[in-house]
Amino acid sequence: MKVDAVVLDVDGVLVDVADSYRRAIVEAVETVYGDTISREAVQRFKEAGGFNNDWELTHAVALFVLARREGMEIDLEQFTDAVAVVGGGLAAAETVVGEELTPAARERVLAAWDRERLRDVFQQLYLGSERYRKLEGGEPDLDTGGYVNDEPVLVDHETLETLTERFAVGILTGRPAAEADIALDRVGLAVPPEHRFTMDDWAAGKPEPDALVELAERLDASAVAYAGDTLDDVRTAVNANARDGSRTYHAVGVLSGGLSGQRGEAMFEDVGASAVVASVNDLPALLDP
Repeated sequence: MKVDAVVLDVDGVLVDVADSYRRAIVEAVETVYGDTISREAVQRFKEAGGFNNDWELTHAVALFVLARREGMEIDLEQFTDAVAVVGGGLAAAETVVGEELTPAARERVLAAWDRERLRDVFQQLYLGSERYRKLEGGEPDLDTGGYVNDEPVLVDHETLETLTERFAVGILTGRPAAEADIALDRVGLAVPPEHRFTMDDWAAGKPEPDALVELAERLDASAVAYAGDTLDDVRTAVNANARDGSRTYHAVGVLSGGLSGQRGEAMFEDVGASAVVASVNDLPALLDP
């Protein structure tokens, strides 16, 4: 694969977030509502699409829990399948709940659905009390150490060294900027601000391709490999190809996040991946400058 720039996702590619972001999703809903889903079930929402923002995924899980409490009969697999059919994301989850409940039950769900509190609890669990005070500017009401400290590094130093020596490197992530800094510092990757797009820079989120196209422009690239661990990461590169006819965008699915094995490889290929690798550490061998 001949490219002159590499753009990397963060979660599930550079660091493992199974015990951080995904744990915070599950436990935030449990903390607020006393019920939740399994950590493994979070992947069902990711596969439905449109959940690049983990706060919105937390809101969708809470919607599911509240709707089941009000008598929604479909199970989680049926719910996420329906969300995917409607188009993915939080708005689709709201639509499915509206279709599955009576108007009165739907109103009770929406009255109980406290997105502000869910986000606040999520941030306390993820950041921990000290970082929460610094980054959120408030006083926490939970005493937490922070799941951000439980993010094993997935990328080898040699891999980063090879990529940065051979290619222009950018970052495209759904993390807020401050949380992206934490992860990049942990893995030892220095990327200038103009070569990063985070949640703070890009409201639309994946799989909308404008940020990837803009990064390709800033990196002065004619061919870009974008490596990510979700179907929406692959769709972002596919959509960039459709949007920008002046460059080539290669989507590389990475099987170190929620997708794995032959099933994960097939799912990546079905949505247009140019290649699938077990780990980001396999990326240098795939690419030629």
